[in-house]
This record gives sequence, C-alpha cells and structure tokens, in this order.
Amino acid sequence: MLRKYILPLFLTLLITALLLYWIGGDKKETMVTENKTVTEGDCWTGAGIYQVPVDGDGAEIRYGRELIVNTALYLGPKGTVAQITNGMNCQNCHLEAGTKPWGNNYGAVAATYPRYRDRSGSLESIEKRVNDCMERSLNGQPIDSSSREMRAIVAYIQWLGKEVPKGTRPKGTGIKDLPFMTRAADPAKGALVYTNTCQKCHGANGQGQLRQDAKRYEYPPLWGPHSYNTGAGLYRLSRFAGFVKNNMPNPANYHTPVLTDEEAWDVAAFVNAQPRPVKDLRNDWPDIRTKPFDHPFGPYADSLSEQQHKFGPWQKTK
Repeated sequence: MLRKYILPLFLTLLITALLLYWIGGDKKETMVTENKTVTEGDCWTGAGIYQVPVDGDGAEIRYGRELIVNTALYLGPKGTVAQITNGMNCQNCHLEAGTKPWGNNYGAVAATYPRYRDRSGSLESIEKRVNDCMERSLNGQPIDSSSREMRAIVAYIQWLGKEVPKGTRPKGTGIKDLPFMTRAADPAKGALVYTNTCQKCHGANGQGQLRQDAKRYEYPPLWGPHSYNTGAGLYRLSRFAGFVKNNMPNPANYHTPVLTDEEAWDVAAFVNAQPRPVKDLRNDWPDIRTKPFDHPFGPYADSLSEQQHKFGPWQKTK
C-alpha cells in the first residue's frame, strides 16, 4: 500500500527539482573582487524618473537628472546658470540619463570611485570625473565641486548606483568592447555608413539638429566647433565604435544592433577624422606605458605610428 504513494511522490520531487534547475539555469552570478564585472542575469539598467524618491534627497536627485538630460539649458551657450559648455547635453553621450545598458551609463560610477586613473596619474573623485566630461565632451569649463549643480549631479549618479556593490562593475555598464578587425578602420568606408545611416539625424556636415528653442540639440553635432574635443573618450575609436554599435541609429540597442562590427569601426574612423576642437593633452597619461592602444597622440612606449594607434590594426598594440 505504501509503495503506491512513494513512486508518485518521488516523481513529483524529481520534476520540481528539474524545473527549479531549469528556471535558474540561465541566471549567472559572479562574486565580485576589486573592479571586476558582475554578471547577474541580464544587463544593468538604471532606475527611471518615477523611481526617484519624492522626499528626502529626491529634489536634489531629480535636479541632477535634469542637468544630465538638459545640460545645455543650464550650462550651455544660453544657459540659465552659467554659459560654459558647447550646447551638447551629458545625455548625448550617457544615454537615457545614464541608465541605458551599454549606453555609456553610470551604473558602476558610485561603486568604483574614487579610483586611480592612468589618464591623470592620480586618484580621482566623481567630481573630477564629471568635470573631465565638462571640459572634454562638452568642450567647456569645469564647475565648482561645491556648487549646487555638482552636488546634484553627484547625488543622482550615487543614487543610480546605490545597489551596486562597492568595487564592482555590473554587466552592461559603460561601453561594450568590439572585437578587433584584421585591417585598419577605414574613414572612406565609414563615410558611406555615415551617409546611409547617420546623416539624416546628425546632418551632412555633422552639425547636428537644434530643437525649436535653439538652446539644445535634438541630435548632437558629431564634429565641428560645437562637438566634443580631441580629449573626449569618444575620440578613441574603440569607444566610439562600441557606442554606436549598440545604440545607433536610435533606437537601436544591444538586442537589435543595426550596424555590423566593421561598419561601427569604419564610421568611427570617419567621424573622428573630421575637424573638431583641440584639447591640450600634455598632462594626460604621465606614464606613457599606460596609454590605451587606440590613443591617437604620441609619444608611445612602442614604435608604432600615431596613424596605426588611431586607426589600427591593433593586434600588436593591445
């Protein structure tokens, strides 16, 4: 009599165990060490405006987010707070207010700063990193670290990353690295990609499109006097190529990329071969051995030319 119940019970337990294993099988978890990537299910995605608290620090966080989304309204050429940037918004490079997976987001900033950076050869705070963007990507001037604006931007970035364990980088943060090509990135091929895919939004001359209020861009300029300068992160081809591969043309994302890897490398070469403001980089990378493989300006610790460092191929320089 007892045997009649044991077999069904055993089968039920077995099926339950298999289901639990199958459900959890796609979820990968990696314990974290200093500055290592954390993989837990899908990519990190930041919280939206409706998750910002309504009390406490909510007002400051919300103002910080607003400064990221509409930087030009406050700090652009016609800014209401100061006129110190080129008219682009932080969100032009840090997509969806710094929350989009592989959209150069802020997911790991609070968890990894302060940190030592080879570019400056020093320990940097979040404030220093923000001002780097002000001076490079927005081709402007730094803002006071104690100002209301800086405090709000930092509060927003810290709020976005408040659940990320210290010293970790969740999957999907920053920009995804693309595989190297066996040839150099080609600006001529990139020009065709730009004409067919990018020009309709960013303009035939890379000038972007202003909104009706003429105070901010609907689509940012990719070169020329109002774009990022030669010290910006996106001036490195690997950063630009990884950025456009998983985000452009909008609303492309890492699930549904439009460009191939080669098209992304080539259009990066084309855009970054165009004229733009020049940044004094003499104090960058005081130890030249730590320069990235695609940093386009010498001197270098190897014998390769600036041309190869900028456009590749890079197999020998990584």
